[in-house]
Amino acid sequence: MKRRSLFGLGAALVALPAGAVPNGFRVTYFNAAAPGGGRVGSRDVTAAGDGTMWFCGQRNGTLNRLDPRDGSIRVVGLRVRGAERAAPHGVVRGPDGAAWVTEGGQNAIARVDPSDHRVQLWNLPERFANANLNTGVFDDRGTYWFTGQNGVVGRFVPATERMDVWEAPRGPGAYGITKTPQGGIWYVSLAGNHLAQIEDLETARIRILEPPTPNQGARRVWSDSQGRLWISEWNSGNVSVHDPRDGSWRQWRLPGERPRAYSVWVDPSDKVWLTDFPANAIVRFDPANESFLSFPSDRPGANVRQMDGIEGEAWGGESGTDRIVRIQYGL
Repeated sequence: MKRRSLFGLGAALVALPAGAVPNGFRVTYFNAAAPGGGRVGSRDVTAAGDGTMWFCGQRNGTLNRLDPRDGSIRVVGLRVRGAERAAPHGVVRGPDGAAWVTEGGQNAIARVDPSDHRVQLWNLPERFANANLNTGVFDDRGTYWFTGQNGVVGRFVPATERMDVWEAPRGPGAYGITKTPQGGIWYVSLAGNHLAQIEDLETARIRILEPPTPNQGARRVWSDSQGRLWISEWNSGNVSVHDPRDGSWRQWRLPGERPRAYSVWVDPSDKVWLTDFPANAIVRFDPANESFLSFPSDRPGANVRQMDGIEGEAWGGESGTDRIVRIQYGL
């Protein structure tokens, strides 16, 4: 393995021969293609809590449950009668164990029961009929917060089925969203190039923070165990981190000539996993030694969307190949 410094950043890239996997890691691909050959558009993933994985089929309007033990997939159609189409974007596991989905095709929040896979939908108010729903997360009280790229921030309270939706400050762009261990809710704006905190969970008052890199295209955000916010910057190709405790920022450019960081997920050991579309790779960043480790796909155009995982396993959806990828680490 070769190691090279990145210009002035103190970071390093572990370079491997094509198709090689470093010691201590194992990469497995699961076929997610639809029966009959139709496109699925396998994208955002989350753990179901029982060893299976949920993933969104954005192209065919489905939520899917993959069992990695045998590769079988349970397909759940999300389109309700009369709807033109379904196009799920993000999925998270809620406190009730169900899968909660930002269902952009029907402009609704969807819940899929983990036992019988029954689908429930709650539509956004007519005023926000074209929210372009993106991502959701639950706060410590069990309230579901979500974003829409057309300038929307909202919340849904499952216990009362109350939904509140607001126009996001600075207009379009609200994208990734996360919760810190301290209970804070934060999101990033891709078009607005900023990080935002929902300071007051009652009034939904929002505070804007400017990252140090202008026009960086903040796409996704994930908290580590200390409450630091890790951000994938699509335009700059950086991964950046903001520490709310002292207001500090740091950033590192991903390896390669023209990186574009799409997803960010922080694993239980605080290693940072990213996806880079031009490199056709999943990239792991170790903040302790500021090194990158790249896992290129074995097929072109993988386009891995939002990652998630469990202890010892990083998961992602190859939206361009209709596959799900698992990287086992610490072996």
